[in-house]
Amino acid sequence: MPELVKAPAGQRPGATQDADVAERVSTIIADIRDRGDAAVREYSERFDGWSPDSFRLTAEEVERIVAGVPEQVIEDIRFVQEQVRGFARHQRESMRDIEVETLPGVHLGQRHVPVAAAGSYVPGGRYPLTASAHMTIVTAKVAGVPRVAACTPPIRGEVPAATVAAMHMAGADEIYLLGGVPAMAALAVGTETLPRVDLIAGPGNAYVAEAKRQLFGEVGIDLFAGPTEILIVADETADPFVVAVDLLSQAEHGPDSPAVLVTTSADLGHAVLEHVERLLPDMPTRDFAEPSWRDHGEIVVVDSLDEAFEVADGYASEHVQVLTENPRQALDRMNQYGALFLGEGTCVSYGDKVSGTNHVLPTKGAARYTGGLWVGKYLKTVTYQEVTDPAASARLGEVCGRAARVELFEGHARSGDVRAAKYGGASLPWAPQAEVRT
Repeated sequence: MPELVKAPAGQRPGATQDADVAERVSTIIADIRDRGDAAVREYSERFDGWSPDSFRLTAEEVERIVAGVPEQVIEDIRFVQEQVRGFARHQRESMRDIEVETLPGVHLGQRHVPVAAAGSYVPGGRYPLTASAHMTIVTAKVAGVPRVAACTPPIRGEVPAATVAAMHMAGADEIYLLGGVPAMAALAVGTETLPRVDLIAGPGNAYVAEAKRQLFGEVGIDLFAGPTEILIVADETADPFVVAVDLLSQAEHGPDSPAVLVTTSADLGHAVLEHVERLLPDMPTRDFAEPSWRDHGEIVVVDSLDEAFEVADGYASEHVQVLTENPRQALDRMNQYGALFLGEGTCVSYGDKVSGTNHVLPTKGAARYTGGLWVGKYLKTVTYQEVTDPAASARLGEVCGRAARVELFEGHARSGDVRAAKYGGASLPWAPQAEVRT
């Protein structure tokens, strides 16, 4: 049986809090749907103290903002975007358009068609997540999306220059200084100055996540997201200091970010706990990391690596880091995670910031049924068919007639009957006087 070296002290937010968020979000969306730009401006002023003549940055404004960003920041953005773009291109190349002949003269095909317009949300607030521009905009452009509208909020009334640079360099066609629920609603329903999009991608706080949930169906979304999560699977070979540092690297995202260690070594578990307690007091992001670790941190000791993988799969965590003697075993042994990080040479922070895989990933157990954002999310897999052989059409028509009548769909059956008659000489009992040109 698993042993808890550290148990979480907190509980998930209650239904009352969730209902309050949902109600506030619903009100804002309805108001923006009704009043458009006027409502967007009022909420932006209320939440961000931001009410410019135009939320969209002009090409000249973007050029001026980017010119003021330090060259090293620009070079780092360029490097990271090359990694994201390169991996996304490999993903796109793995998705082939196909056409097959399943019967003589029966041609079935599949194509991958990009959505016409995508919205990218790049969070601001305390943490301007510049990397989200790479993940959402670069990936959309590799998919072939012709129009990408990108939104990010001002930070304490200031333009987030590095974020704007990242959005521009990623290939955004439109850049808006607009955040939170107003940005989600404007992108989804459209306003006088912000045409609607077909799909919205990008992380955000509880209000952004709830807005995406409520707007889903009217607009596509990448996935439902909650607080960032990390789970580390470790054996006795792991370095407890590295484990502690990596757990806290994700705990700093917010006070409700789970950080979990599942280990086969009780000694390691206790050593990690000691390191965390020594590191936390001096962390600049202690105000988030400390309550996150206190309320949602766990250290679980299990008897074997098999049990560790099984327990880890039960969490279906967003990020799973494997610090074991043979980390690639996890590729065959685990199935429920947003992304895997194998061995001490990598870490979740690499995936978040620099390595090239996408950091928009499923949370709150959603890894049980979905992966994260990738180039395929911006593509619609559509099919087509063509029947060029008369005999094949006659045969399909006969089967279609019988199959449709089993389901009591007489109209469907008659579409099949017509072709069986036209191409195969079958009779049409339901239209004996009809003349079918052959």
